[in-house]
Amino acid sequence: MKKKENAAITFAILSALGAALILKLVFFDFMVAEGESMSPAINDGRVLIVNRLAYGFRPPLHKSYLWRWALPDRGNIVVFYTPLGDLAVKRCAAVLGGEHFLALGDNSLESYDSRAYGPVPLDNILGRVVGIK
Repeated sequence: MKKKENAAITFAILSALGAALILKLVFFDFMVAEGESMSPAINDGRVLIVNRLAYGFRPPLHKSYLWRWALPDRGNIVVFYTPLGDLAVKRCAAVLGGEHFLALGDNSLESYDSRAYGPVPLDNILGRVVGIK
């Protein structure tokens, strides 16, 4: 009887971990902001809740969207990969031709953004920030 109980507990724990991993990789992500480029809206150390499905479906570890159903609106705060491959959090200033967007930090004196590296491909977006804690 004890082996069945242990197996059931192990299965429940592994199922919960698997479900949490799928939720994080596909639906929502939690990230910690670093730096002052988005100050005062987002300060260093704040936890960001990111909706990974805001603009479409991008499989984990995939470099582009398989399906895109929306574009970021001007003013949306997005998490994306810069052209150098760094993860960044900036505000969408404009969408260009449906393929690129301009990313600008709220704190222009501290922000490394599209003013330095130019337009960013929309496929670089991981998601939209929907909460700041």
